[in-house]
Amino acid sequence: MRFAVDRLDHLVVTCRDVTISASWYQRVLGMEVEEFGPHNRTALKFGGQKINLRPVEATQQEWWTGTAGGIPGTADLCFIVTVDAEQVAAHLQRCGVAIAQGPVAKDGALGPITSVYCRDPDGNLIEIATYGQAP
Repeated sequence: MRFAVDRLDHLVVTCRDVTISASWYQRVLGMEVEEFGPHNRTALKFGGQKINLRPVEATQQEWWTGTAGGIPGTADLCFIVTVDAEQVAAHLQRCGVAIAQGPVAKDGALGPITSVYCRDPDGNLIEIATYGQAP
């Protein structure tokens, strides 16, 4: 039987310090922080998706299902927002987050996007993008 993927439910990002990472995503990207499961794992919820934050030391634990040896700072994530790129850049500046690049025209899953790039506390590349007019 062949099937098609409907949507992304969650992904996992390995981080050095869950508290620092969760706070950054909550403050900068407005995500909701939630603890779950028997080991008090941390998730970042937004829209209908979530990011599970995996502490680097958990990659050695039997209870953590997933890839062993996850390395902080190796993720490259793109988030779509509903404001224009200039507003994103201004918000990042108010939060004290350095802009790595942008606003710049890129290609998203549904067509042209305008993106602003920054890095989270672990060095993961975070692309914040909007569909609409390119700069």
